[in-house]
Formats: sequence, structure tokens, C-alpha cells
Amino acid sequence: MGKLHLGVFASGRGSNFVAIFQAIREGRLNAEIRCLFSNNPEAGALSIAKEQGIPTGIICKSMYESRELFVDAMLHSLKEHGVEFIVLAGYMKKIPPEVISAYRNRVVNIHPALLPSFGGKGMYGHHVHEAVLEYGCKVTGVTVHLVDNEYDHGSVVAQQYVLVEEGDTAETLADRVLRVEHQIYAETLQLFAEDRVEVRGRRTIIRR
Repeated sequence: MGKLHLGVFASGRGSNFVAIFQAIREGRLNAEIRCLFSNNPEAGALSIAKEQGIPTGIICKSMYESRELFVDAMLHSLKEHGVEFIVLAGYMKKIPPEVISAYRNRVVNIHPALLPSFGGKGMYGHHVHEAVLEYGCKVTGVTVHLVDNEYDHGSVVAQQYVLVEEGDTAETLADRVLRVEHQIYAETLQLFAEDRVEVRGRRTIIRR
């Protein structure tokens, strides 16, 4: 695939976006962030992107008179910025099926657990870590997966485990999981840049 021309979607502070940007700057990821979009005008990720000279935009369904106009605006904005690959970095909205179809197998998300466990609607952020601790798990982790039309359902591309330690709270566990997220996301995107990810139905194969 070569250099990835990324469009990043973020709803919050954007720590995964920053980790990806740093990996690019340090030469660990062969990519360029063409734009950053958010549904949240107050997202910290927007400020960071603007500071780095990355084009930004607010795309929220409530801004448009119809769903069709919203989807058209998203597709137009992605095309306008030359986006070839979409990265969800703490994006709290569902990507429209039309966009997923247009970017088939080129939309990825990162989830703070080992999917298919602790995934699905409403399972994000501290909710995931609280559920892991309540269930008494000894191991949790991080999953990078392709995005389809269901929450946290697409093919798994990469996973890494994180041990649950005695006395962990949702906050301490979240901190350790997030450090792994920052590492594994850029590494996984580099696999796409090297054209090493092959999708076979529900399975992904990493070529050596």
C-alpha cells in the first residue's frame, strides 16, 4: 500500500492521535495525517491537530437537515483531503455504512479489551475497565480491528494482553492499557503501510 494517507476521527483528548502523529514524525510509521474530524467541537484532539498544522473539521449529524446530507458531507470531506485510510481514535459515534463500504477494509478502530470480550454498544472507556474488574479477569488487553456495521465486531488485526494487577482500579488499569494502545496502534498501521494485512472473510492474516 505504501504511505498511508490517513483521516483520523476523534471525539476526545486525542492521545491515540498524538501517539500516531509521533510515530510518523519519528519514522516508525509510513503515513501522513491528511485531516482530523470530530463530532465534538470541544475535543482536545482538534486543538492538537491545529497546532500541528493538520486540517480539522466538525462533522456531526445534527448539523445537517438529513442523514443523506450528513453522509455526503463526510464522504466529500474525506475525498477532498485525499484520505485513503480511516483511523478511529476515541471516536464515540458510529461510522455510516456508506463510508465503511467506500473504505472497505480500510477503517480501523482500537478497543481497550480483548475482543470479542467486553465489546459492543456502551462498552467504551472506563465502562470497559470497570466490567473487566467486576468480572474478576486476570488478563485484559487491547484490540485493533477492522470496522464494520456493528460495534466492535470487525475482523481482529492485532491484540496484546495486559495483566490485571492486585488492587487495580478502573483508573490504574486504564493507564496501563492506554500505554499499550499507544504502542500497538502505530505498529498495526505500519503493517497496512507495508501491505502485510490480508483479509479473508472474518479472518485477517499478517504476512511476513
